[in-house]
Amino acid sequence: MTIIELVGFIPAIIFPTATLIQLWHLIKTKSAAGVSALAWAAFALGNISMYVYTEKYTQVQTIVGLLFTAILQMAIIVLVLKYNRQNH
Repeated sequence: MTIIELVGFIPAIIFPTATLIQLWHLIKTKSAAGVSALAWAAFALGNISMYVYTEKYTQVQTIVGLLFTAILQMAIIVLVLKYNRQNH
């Protein structure tokens, strides 16, 4: 494994971890106060676009760092919309 491949694991760890932190907070508090569904939609679209752009469709770094993160971000969007609807 090259240094570039190893460095690819940094965002593959950080991106989903950061997203999981927000997702966990939403689930725990059942409140979307201060959380923008539009911003998370932009993040998800950016991750999916970057996955397509990199053309590294089978590498674990891109699958976890981009696609898995995008799935988590879509879950955030669903919860934000759900909690905002419940609170209004």
